[in-house]
Amino acid sequence: MHTEGTLPHQGIYDMSNVARRDFSYMRDLALAWQRTQDAALLSRLTIYLDDWMKTYQLSFNPIDETSFDGLIEAYRLTRSALPEATRERTRTFLHAMATGYLQKMYENQNSAKKIWSNNWQSHRVNLVTMSAVAIDDATLLAEAKAAFIRQLDTNIHADGKVMDFTERDALHYVVYSLEPLLRAAMAAQLQGENWIDLKGRHGQSLRTALEWLKPYADGEKTHEEFANTKVRFDIERRKAGVKGFDGQWQPNNAANVYWSASVLDLRYLETARRLNKTPARWLWAITPCQ
Repeated sequence: MHTEGTLPHQGIYDMSNVARRDFSYMRDLALAWQRTQDAALLSRLTIYLDDWMKTYQLSFNPIDETSFDGLIEAYRLTRSALPEATRERTRTFLHAMATGYLQKMYENQNSAKKIWSNNWQSHRVNLVTMSAVAIDDATLLAEAKAAFIRQLDTNIHADGKVMDFTERDALHYVVYSLEPLLRAAMAAQLQGENWIDLKGRHGQSLRTALEWLKPYADGEKTHEEFANTKVRFDIERRKAGVKGFDGQWQPNNAANVYWSASVLDLRYLETARRLNKTPARWLWAITPCQ
């Protein structure tokens, strides 16, 4: 799969987006099985897991692989019931994913390239955290937590502004950087961890970033997207007519952010409901009460 840095209909962009549908389908199968215990659903999920595990080669490009969250959650929800071979094969894959991304982070910890501190790194942290929780590996989760705190240090300013906003002049990328960090925090919460108020060196946290974004989500402030972006690819996408790369940012684009935040702190529930009356279906995998 490869979509990072490409436009629709370029290379394997379209084919990759079709392939990614498998991940949300796997999560839906797992959620349906959890509620019905229907063996046919588990059998179908097993086929999908086996085929992906036997075929896919990790690229360690977090933009291309971020949608693996659906597969990871499907495994976490069903791991105790999966056939042993499927369970172990998938566990080995997720362990390789987590350790591989951690190794890449370590090798590039002093890199000046922004992909090691911007939204790319947020997606890496999420994939590591979700994998650690899914395979119930306490050592990996501790490493993920350390990486999460380092990302708070480098990606979120003391006032809560995300560095991606400074570079891209777009709330689109504030959302894109915060969503994976929230997903990581939700996964960690399943293990009894509370990451929403973890702090970086200057007191920055997920909460400070959520509070910075909230006036825009509430409609108190508006923003013209990508007006002063420093990234050429943003301009290329705008010229190509890709939706969301010009015009005013729409508050409902933060719906998943605040529904996710509401799982960590119910005080965000009112904002979430105002942006979208109901949460996205994938959130059911994190909130057993849904």
